[in-house]
Amino acid sequence: MKLRSQSWFGGINGFAFAHRAGMRAQGFSSDVFQNKPVIGICNSWSELNPCNSHLRLVAEAVKRGVWAAGGFPLEFPTISLGEVFVKPTTMLYRNMMAMDTEEMIRCHPVDAVVLLCGCDKTTPAQLMGAASADIPSIMVPGGPMLTGRFHGQEIGSGTDLIKSWNSVRVGQMTEEEFVEMESCMSRSVGHCMVMGTASTMTSIAEALGMTLPGSASIPAPDSRRLAIAQESGRRAVELVAEDLRPSKILTPEAFENAIRVDMAIGGSTNAIVHLLAIAGRLDIDLKLDDFDRISRTTPLLANVKPSGEYLMEDFFYAGGLPALMREMGDLLHTNALTVTGRTLRENIQEARIYNPDVICARRAPVRESGSTVILRGNLAPAGAVLKQSAASAHLLTHRGPAVVFRDRDEMLARIDDPALEVHANSVLVMQNCGPKGGPGMPEWGMIPIPQKLLEQGVTDMVRISDARMSGTAFGTVILHVVPESAVGGPLALVKTGDFIELNVPDRRLHLDVSQAELETRRACWFPPPPHYQRGYGRIFLDHVLQADRGCDFDVLLRGESDLDADGAARVAGHRPSLD
Repeated sequence: MKLRSQSWFGGINGFAFAHRAGMRAQGFSSDVFQNKPVIGICNSWSELNPCNSHLRLVAEAVKRGVWAAGGFPLEFPTISLGEVFVKPTTMLYRNMMAMDTEEMIRCHPVDAVVLLCGCDKTTPAQLMGAASADIPSIMVPGGPMLTGRFHGQEIGSGTDLIKSWNSVRVGQMTEEEFVEMESCMSRSVGHCMVMGTASTMTSIAEALGMTLPGSASIPAPDSRRLAIAQESGRRAVELVAEDLRPSKILTPEAFENAIRVDMAIGGSTNAIVHLLAIAGRLDIDLKLDDFDRISRTTPLLANVKPSGEYLMEDFFYAGGLPALMREMGDLLHTNALTVTGRTLRENIQEARIYNPDVICARRAPVRESGSTVILRGNLAPAGAVLKQSAASAHLLTHRGPAVVFRDRDEMLARIDDPALEVHANSVLVMQNCGPKGGPGMPEWGMIPIPQKLLEQGVTDMVRISDARMSGTAFGTVILHVVPESAVGGPLALVKTGDFIELNVPDRRLHLDVSQAELETRRACWFPPPPHYQRGYGRIFLDHVLQADRGCDFDVLLRGESDLDADGAARVAGHRPSLD
């Protein structure tokens, strides 16, 4: 077996001398790095990313597995994207992290890579980078936090924060209680313990076949998290001998499995953008309509917040994703190859549901169809997204007058103004929050209910924007409107008082304004000024695609591979410098 790493370490020449000497400088003897698979551990650890702050410990477990299997583990960092602190949004930097991951894999002497992820964008970014680099890869998620507990009740990050803040706004909860709750919600390291974007994306990674079975939902502090990390390290060494690369696993059938699982778990709407981006790296023709088609025939089986009642720790104890996928049975392509070297069918055949209240049977689902739908109409000609499982049933067919905010700043300034002309039937519309308008398509889509309506008992309204929404959020919120308003999409032409019709059964989103009037308005429209004139921000604005294409950069879509058959960089005449 010819190892990719031996292009660096093999042979008697000045270049190999320098590479071997570099390893010796760290105290490694030559028998460690010559003729042994070098396993890169791509670590998204950061103290600025609480969800991933334990990944150093996970990396040590991976190393144990690599050493035990006869490989040589080398840990390397990439940027880390944490939802808690990054402003305006981690989505602005997902593509940067994907590029970082790809290039660090590509330019270093690694034969396989173990991807350590957790928080929302770290998982898709690493999958995008690994798909483009296409050397043997396996993913190890960091896992969700332990269940939060407050005054005898289980609480989940994001979801219960939103509910509690609304209670504070209307005087049903004191500020003292709110601050007390702050210390009760996040009881351990790990990502959100609801079915937010983090748990959705790690579940999708497992459904795609890129993790060992059961990896997605083991709680972060559970000793089994380290055990499965060790086994993943061992498996990474075997992947090299089998030459099992992402391109052999991430097939169209694998993507259909991932979409079905997303619909069955009540996954985050963000999964749509990320799956489209990963598929684009592989030249797989995935479309928004594929999500709606699959959603119509997929029951929601996971009774987990925000679409249900329980939390990720409960989901794990109930059998986790393998049990849910086994219950889905014939809905999946069970012959799909996975990173185990076995088929999905082989991976899940022994799985069992231990709590049918958490993972429901096919005959008694949470709801008959999937969690997310795709809407179209003259307001969203290229599509929009709604999470129906977290919406209010009485609003799924609705007609009401628009209350328009030009951007998020205006919305925040006016939303609680007692003089705002708004009522329960109104449709809140926010413009200029998409990929270019945000910038980065931030998670601003869950526009707050105006305080005066909260005080009247209104808990949900139809809300529309070209933004995204946290996977922990809920409500009748229409997102990802394409084209976005900042590039002149119809959303930019909506005015306060225009009537908007939502019909989820018909998948329709319609602005009741004549085409002639829209053309008149378009003639007067002008784009907002760009947010950036230089640096990465300028690159982002110049190259980002719209939401229906995953918001990846146009220059990163799959073309002819930059790696040769051995996985080495195909750059003519290039050799590392001795300097």
